[in-house]
Amino acid sequence: MALKAAFIFVAPKADATKHRATVETPEVTLISVGVEDYAAAEAAAKALVDEGVAAIELCGGFGVEGTARIKRAVGDRAAIGVVRFDGHPGLGNQSGDALFG
Repeated sequence: MALKAAFIFVAPKADATKHRATVETPEVTLISVGVEDYAAAEAAAKALVDEGVAAIELCGGFGVEGTARIKRAVGDRAAIGVVRFDGHPGLGNQSGDALFG
């Protein structure tokens, strides 16, 4: 059985209903979703888990607070991982916590 996973990235003006793509390999289906802030990320994460996603990786724009919000949103229904930047180059070298927390 293939793993169904997701990558959520945070970017200004991203819309989870428009900025979404799926890559399928024999072993992994990866859904990439863009969101504009942490609230949209929480909603997207819940929807992804409802679709059967078992693992969610968060982009480096998610700070510690943002990561915790996603973990609380999905509980034990999916594993949460994160790419880490101290300051994300796509967010003006800031953490998402400073912008969206």
